[in-house]
Amino acid sequence: MPLPPLVPEPTHLSVLPGRFTFDATTTLKVTPGADAAADLLRTLLAPATGLALPARPDGSVVLALDRALTGLGDEGYGLTVGTEAVLLRAARPRGLLAGVQTLRQLLPVEALHPQPVPGVAWSIPCAQITDVPRFPWRGSMLDVARRFRPVSYLRRYVDLLALHKLNVLHLHLTDDQGWRMPVAALPRLTEVGGLPHGGAYTRAELTGLVAYAAERGVTVVPEIEMPGHVRAALAAYPEIGNHPGRTYEVWDRWGVCDTILGVHDGALDFCRTVLDEVMDVFPSPYVHIGGEECPTTEWHASPEARRRVAAEGLPGPDALHGWFMERVGRHLVDAGRRPLSWTENGADLPPYFTVMPWRDADHGRTAVRRGHQVVMAPHRTTYLDYPQSAGAEEPPGQAGEVVDLRAVHGNDPAPADWSAEEAARVLGSQAQLWTEYVPTAAHAEYLTFPRLCALAEVVWTGRHDWPGFRERLRHHRTRLDALGVPRRLFPTPPAAGRTRPKEESS
Repeated sequence: MPLPPLVPEPTHLSVLPGRFTFDATTTLKVTPGADAAADLLRTLLAPATGLALPARPDGSVVLALDRALTGLGDEGYGLTVGTEAVLLRAARPRGLLAGVQTLRQLLPVEALHPQPVPGVAWSIPCAQITDVPRFPWRGSMLDVARRFRPVSYLRRYVDLLALHKLNVLHLHLTDDQGWRMPVAALPRLTEVGGLPHGGAYTRAELTGLVAYAAERGVTVVPEIEMPGHVRAALAAYPEIGNHPGRTYEVWDRWGVCDTILGVHDGALDFCRTVLDEVMDVFPSPYVHIGGEECPTTEWHASPEARRRVAAEGLPGPDALHGWFMERVGRHLVDAGRRPLSWTENGADLPPYFTVMPWRDADHGRTAVRRGHQVVMAPHRTTYLDYPQSAGAEEPPGQAGEVVDLRAVHGNDPAPADWSAEEAARVLGSQAQLWTEYVPTAAHAEYLTFPRLCALAEVVWTGRHDWPGFRERLRHHRTRLDALGVPRRLFPTPPAAGRTRPKEESS
């Protein structure tokens, strides 16, 4: 019997004879602690199937939380499908949520449609599945600073992550080109920094997003860039910069802006105020504070920065970067959070930082040897703003690389030649979608899928069965079709030598 084409592939899967059918008489037996999974199953299946799936003591679909199943960890699950009953078990609630997504993929693809689909037998193959993820961090970063996306779209994005058992939505909320995070004490951040293109979220929208994601087993990790990539903040509050009396505009170009935060007490107070609000809104254990691509030219020229260098006994203005990150990172640690930062190899950060090495995969090994926990993000295998191919049909994107499906599938966050101690410091991996060249939501989804499916496979199973993945992806693509994820961005290939549309230029 053929194996069901699940993405990501389960750890262990065997098919049994027969099928189980969900119909109007199907009921759920929900044990204590499994209510969230039952609610999610109903929410996901109701639009297409119309099934109510009420709870009954003798329900044929059993959702059971059993904390004695320690071998399943925080997110693993066991699923047994027989002809008369279904049993989904996990040791923790998130494991049940992952199992619900597997049930969803086992059903006919029509179950993913947003409207009722009549005349479909909602049956699934009998099977035995035991499924435990390889890594605890399985994520996707979405840049909403350069291209604002409404919270309704972020909820859709969460749903797409959850379908693939990805559990982190990393929101890049601030940059030179936009500030999307509301801070009650600093209203000009969104009043000024939220323009010229986009807007900003309300606190209620963000707290609602956090709750929506948690119901699907996804943690929202916020990123507030500092001490560089802050031109939008400087436009709102120029006094936190390095040039008293200067005014700034929100940056309308791409690249790395050379205006950065100052290192005086007022700038540090600004950062603490912002991060306190961020921690109120986002309960994530991790808070990302950017940290990379910080030109120090202004610090070299600033009398205030030179005074700080002398007062702290630093070797020079360049050392202010590590000093700044230590001050901000310590503020997060004192509040019970874990600071997270981009880095090349971790050399510029205190060892208690969790880091995302982005330049090269080998830099991740250097970082873990320095004592950091690592989320691998090497640009040649995880940056989805690069084109998927060199073909003329591809839309304009970040120059210099092609990151195709095979490259993403080849990403190995903890290679076999690393020692056990080194591998133990790798939390996982995530994809990045920077949006300089991504003006629409459809464009974002075209770039994300199916490459994010490949990353989901790598971080869940850890296998690199390329032929098997491609075979399963053929069917999985019909699931993405049902969800409205575009296969192509343009109806026909663009003409050779096509220039970038005006809306994509800066």
